[in-house]
Amino acid sequence: MKERIQKVLANAGLASRRNVEEMIRQGRVSVNGRVMTELPILIDPQKDKIAVDDEPIKLKGKEAERRLYILMNKPRGVYSTNVAQGEQTRAIDLLPPDFRERVYPVGRLDAESRGLLLLTNDGELTNQLTHPRYGVAKTYKATVDGFIPPRVIEELARGVWLADPKSGKGFKTGRSRIKVIKRARDKSVLEITIREGRNRMVRRMLAKLGHKVRDLTRVRIGPLTLHGLEPGDSRPLTAREVKELKALSRKHETRDRDDEVTGPR
Repeated sequence: MKERIQKVLANAGLASRRNVEEMIRQGRVSVNGRVMTELPILIDPQKDKIAVDDEPIKLKGKEAERRLYILMNKPRGVYSTNVAQGEQTRAIDLLPPDFRERVYPVGRLDAESRGLLLLTNDGELTNQLTHPRYGVAKTYKATVDGFIPPRVIEELARGVWLADPKSGKGFKTGRSRIKVIKRARDKSVLEITIREGRNRMVRRMLAKLGHKVRDLTRVRIGPLTLHGLEPGDSRPLTAREVKELKALSRKHETRDRDDEVTGPR
């Protein structure tokens, strides 16, 4: 039975579906010796031979079937990618030296940001955690320049118009939940919960409203938090955490909820 190649390679622990699609466009993926650069591509995991950067990818067997879930507190300066450029430090480089299995980061957390990062080889769960229609909540703590007035808080909560660099078209971010932790003349600290995963979205939302982000930390994804993890540390998810995460991601439709705007006025 044939399946989409990005789904198969994500389930094999190579990379997320989006990253696989980018690899294909770059001419790095071959099927049965033929380089493929256009989607869709349907393959039979039992018969077809896949290679990425001329390295054969194992698509079946016990190794490919074992699902791994690692929670990491990513430090600043570490990249959420498995494809290093130059001397970049990747999140997978911080895993224990004896860790030999293939995992990849779920979603985007840019190098300047820090905090909670999930690594896995479960392609289906990755898709559910990153696709907007599942609406999995992600919470960030942002330290920004300047005093944040109530008007800006309300705009953030309702959604902000941004440009899509790929399509060139504008889009409005979904409603957010905002909590003001601290507000002063020179800087403010906010807790922002969003249900989307576009690249650098929190930074771009705040910059659009005139407030540059000095520091950004992701503190929660769904039920997962940074509790007990120092920067650079990682640990496997517990069986209960995996169960909760999968149960949460099975909500196929994002529920409309009234946004909460709390904090000093």
